[in-house]
Amino acid sequence: MTYKIDYRDGTVLEWSLTDDGTTVTRNDSYTPTIYVSVHGGDLTEAAAYLRNHPQVEATQQVEEQVGFRHDPTTVLRVDVADLDAVTNVANEVRGWGSPGDYRLYNVDFSREYRYCLEAGVDPTPTQRPSVLRLAVDEAELASPPITEIKVGDKLLSGVPDDVLTGVREQIQEDDPDVLQVSSSELIPRLFEQADQYDISEFALGRLPGYQTLAGESTYESYGQVGHSPARYNVPGRVIIDESNTFFWDQTNLDGCLDLVSRSHKPLQELAWSSIGNVLTAIQIREARSRGVLVPWHSWRHEQFKTMRQLHAADRGGFTFTPEVGLHEDVHELDFSSLFPNIIVTRNVSPDKIRCDCHADRDDVPGLGYSICDERGYLPDVLEPLIADRDAIKEELEDTKDPDRQAALEGQSNAIKWILVSCFGYQGFSNAKFGRIECHEAINAFAREILLDSKAVFEANGWRVVHGIVDSIWVTPVDGAEQTPLDELAAQITEDVGIRLEYEAEYDWIAFVPRADSDAGALTKYFGKVAGVDEYKYRGIECRQRSTPTYIEDAQRELIEALDETRDPEAVCERLRTMIDRLERGAIDPTRLVVNNRVSKSLDEYTQNTRNVAALKRADGKGLTRRPGQNVSYVVVDDEKSSRDRVVLKSEEPSEYDGPFYRDQLIQAAESILSPIGWHERRIERYLSSHTECSLESFS
Repeated sequence: MTYKIDYRDGTVLEWSLTDDGTTVTRNDSYTPTIYVSVHGGDLTEAAAYLRNHPQVEATQQVEEQVGFRHDPTTVLRVDVADLDAVTNVANEVRGWGSPGDYRLYNVDFSREYRYCLEAGVDPTPTQRPSVLRLAVDEAELASPPITEIKVGDKLLSGVPDDVLTGVREQIQEDDPDVLQVSSSELIPRLFEQADQYDISEFALGRLPGYQTLAGESTYESYGQVGHSPARYNVPGRVIIDESNTFFWDQTNLDGCLDLVSRSHKPLQELAWSSIGNVLTAIQIREARSRGVLVPWHSWRHEQFKTMRQLHAADRGGFTFTPEVGLHEDVHELDFSSLFPNIIVTRNVSPDKIRCDCHADRDDVPGLGYSICDERGYLPDVLEPLIADRDAIKEELEDTKDPDRQAALEGQSNAIKWILVSCFGYQGFSNAKFGRIECHEAINAFAREILLDSKAVFEANGWRVVHGIVDSIWVTPVDGAEQTPLDELAAQITEDVGIRLEYEAEYDWIAFVPRADSDAGALTKYFGKVAGVDEYKYRGIECRQRSTPTYIEDAQRELIEALDETRDPEAVCERLRTMIDRLERGAIDPTRLVVNNRVSKSLDEYTQNTRNVAALKRADGKGLTRRPGQNVSYVVVDDEKSSRDRVVLKSEEPSEYDGPFYRDQLIQAAESILSPIGWHERRIERYLSSHTECSLESFS
């Protein structure tokens, strides 16, 4: 079955994996299709013009639904000459008449996905694809020619033409279906080097050459700046760029292939796609199965709301402020896939929320929204995902085969990420089929569920110490009789219609205060799981991406010390040992690397921060960092404001700024001790009152 699709010179190449190897099928007749609906112009006139357009192959009036809430209507089907013509023709039509007179559909599909959708091709391979990894050091990539590269398990080094010959021969020998590259830039660099050294038969694909699919770009999502590297293609082989693949990184090959089968986005496209992009592809398949077209630009208006509805709707999921402190005998319970299950069990769907046929009903608690009795499309999209993940989790509990376990975990994680995004995507302004009223309704149901659950626990001898959206933490009330938690979970599950699962028992759990007040931080806590040698960490430094490894390990060790002693002074003694080793220069600088994301280009910064110093050093070495990319460095002299303030990780630093990292250690220790009342000043006061060094610090 097809697993890779190439578009070359107007011909589509379908590559398939079989028992006998790889086969290719050519399709010379494929033409992409878009649709036009008219809301103020003339459909016949539009058809006559487009029929003679040089980039249009054919036009036809057909009956289609332009939305889930619409009956079939006459629209214009336009078969354009090739993929490059799709956007050209669509932009031309969009400019006709007044805004909204001519609306377009099925325009902005990614190219391989479009072919699968229109040609009815399932890109899920029937054979497991073979993978070969190509990796090169970043500094080597920045200073051509490439003289050292790792191909699979082999390290190839030497003069440039010998390296290229070795790469070509290894690829020919392994004949991989997937090339996993450390950076997409490796592809053009190798071909440029082949041209420079006159190696005419160099190839990475199953046919000569490569294509540039998209240039690099910077984007912003939910306040975070991201960077998308350039994307390249070689014929007959899937390219996986390690620097630009969420699903490959968060799951594995099995997880990616599971999503390929659900979305019909081929493996290469799925690898670089975002969660929302894959969810949209799954939704588009469902829409097309129902005869609904996919709008190019969303023009859904938000329905009228009263001031009371606006006030009630403008709220998120419910949270209970955690009780700051260290609590013993705590139990955590979670609702299984709460938001997706609310969608399925309450029929929350863009095509059914606030329906005209039940406008007098108050189905959504506190908002006065109605929900149609007729099944919506979104529950039909999500219910198979929920059911399949439950089945996968059940099989995981039973299987002992490590290979099968890895496959199931990959599939489970892949589905989890899709389910996680389905709620937020309803409120995303550019979502193809989202609707803000769905977003508001899901939150309203979630608030009611959590509040009702809290009441049940409190009526049965349990005190809620924290609760956030779909999770709740309880501890026994002293002197009260407790109903067993499994009975309460079963009762709530039956009442709510969504499974409440017992997640964990903690010997103790500590909720951390906010940095600017004594109130509890909603997502910062840590605790000791009962019955096993395991701790849970959320939101504190050891879970933050920028934290150096040494600080991360130190914080975990301090938590163990707190568990062993329940004594802040004993924790500070352990901290003193760490500080002693740090100040003596006994820590390997590679364990002190700071990893930070770049939020803007170098010339846009106005302050001489550590990041700016690192960016200046990187730029001077040809390792330019763009917004959205990461920069990794060790702080060597924090008193300076120049580029000498830091040393890049790639420069293999041999020293570090002890006082800077001491402050980092103190901050990590404060997160551990602040729940029991020890903040930075008290920690420093204790450390300064005891000056002797322990023998352990010299080990």
